[in-house]
Amino acid sequence: MNKIQTFLYLNLYSLLLLSIGMILIGIPIYKISVFLCIPQIIISLIILINSARLFSSWDDKKKKIRILLSKNKKSIKEESFIIFMTAPCGRLLVKHVLKIIGKRDMYKTLKKYRVPLYVKVKNNCSDVETKIYINKDVI
Repeated sequence: MNKIQTFLYLNLYSLLLLSIGMILIGIPIYKISVFLCIPQIIISLIILINSARLFSSWDDKKKKIRILLSKNKKSIKEESFIIFMTAPCGRLLVKHVLKIIGKRDMYKTLKKYRVPLYVKVKNNCSDVETKIYINKDVI
């Protein structure tokens, strides 16, 4: 994949949120009631801010790709992918790295670490933050 395709693929959810936010702003709700414009603007701003937040993580995603590639050059280490399988953006990252390595079929075995949506909702919809501790010899 070239850089533009990689950027678009790994920011798929950001692009989706951006599209939803722009469509929501474009709906002429003021024709129904002027008072509905305030919730429309607030909701669309929340969506657009989250989209921008996801777009801003591009450098972090590139760093994580380099780390995963360096850890899995010789053989696939399943434990290095586990932390990424909890969030949708992380799963896209895993798919991309496995495609680069040439082990797309490995995603089926990693899928068991995926956290379903109903479990997240059951656990109070808490955010998942992925942290990677980098040894100086990895980079």
